[in-house]
Amino acid sequence: MSSTTSPPGMQPVGDGMTGSAMEVGSPTDAPKTTAEERNFVGRSPGQLAWLRLKRDKTAIFSFSLVVFFVVLAIAAPLIEMFYGVSPTQNHSDKLNRQGFPLGYAGGMSSEHWLGLQGGSGRDVFMQLVYGLRTSLLIASAAAVITVVVGVVMGIVAGYFGGWIDQAITWLVDFMLAFPFLIFALAVIPIVNLYFYQPGEEVPGWFRIAVIIGVFSLFGWMSTARLVRGQVLSLREREYVDAARAAGARTPHILFRQLLPNIWAPVLVTFSLALPAFITAEAALSFLNIGVIEPTPDLGRLVYAAREYLEPMPTYFLWPALTVFLLVLAFNLFGDSLRDALDPKSDK
Repeated sequence: MSSTTSPPGMQPVGDGMTGSAMEVGSPTDAPKTTAEERNFVGRSPGQLAWLRLKRDKTAIFSFSLVVFFVVLAIAAPLIEMFYGVSPTQNHSDKLNRQGFPLGYAGGMSSEHWLGLQGGSGRDVFMQLVYGLRTSLLIASAAAVITVVVGVVMGIVAGYFGGWIDQAITWLVDFMLAFPFLIFALAVIPIVNLYFYQPGEEVPGWFRIAVIIGVFSLFGWMSTARLVRGQVLSLREREYVDAARAAGARTPHILFRQLLPNIWAPVLVTFSLALPAFITAEAALSFLNIGVIEPTPDLGRLVYAAREYLEPMPTYFLWPALTVFLLVLAFNLFGDSLRDALDPKSDK
């Protein structure tokens, strides 16, 4: 009489157990996951900062305002083509004998949206558009140069230490001892006279280059101090020791290992340096030391409008309001960016 025997560890099919229970590693044996666990996704610090920025209404508003001003500045030649008026074109036929624009609110009309300048008769709107271009060009170039120089000086001082750190720290303290405004008022005319004779016209591009150079000379120290402090806390980390043990060269350690870990404070420094340089450039032009005629500039517009403040308040209002909104937008976005990049921030 034959009988059917099962291999060890196996049960016959007809013993009352279901087929699903027989299979090893059945899905019913796996732990169940909730919907919250299935939707959980790990995010990088950059993604978390982006999410904080998108939730911040102040950041969205200020960034939109910054983009608006930047687009106006970049598209200035295109706006001039469609607007039909150049920034240096005079409309003396639309001024009265006292040099005031004819009409209401400083000559505002469908042809001149923001009116005309008193005395010269230039279109205020085109002066503002090209003035934005000048201010943003100077501020952006100076901010890039100061951040690059500050990062290099700070990362070298923090990583090497010793006499190199002491020398760079002494240089930072020495440069901070100079009063920026007084030095700028003294140096800019001297540099212009060194390259051009008295009475000779100084090109606008040269004046802009001199202003950028002065800003760069006195703007890198705060970035260098910030980066030095960050590098002092990072140079003894395990990944730096591993790079040294692997035979990595010093430039690789500085700019491929340390620099990516300090990009957040550097980015915030850059965003906050822009409005500071915009304000400083407007102040120099207001004092007639920075950009002069015929290059359009926001600070010089404010300076020229002060003589017409009582009879033509709108002439003063538009450039002053533009400078205020531009600086405010950059400052608000810089603060929001700092909060978004802060891991301990609740925003």
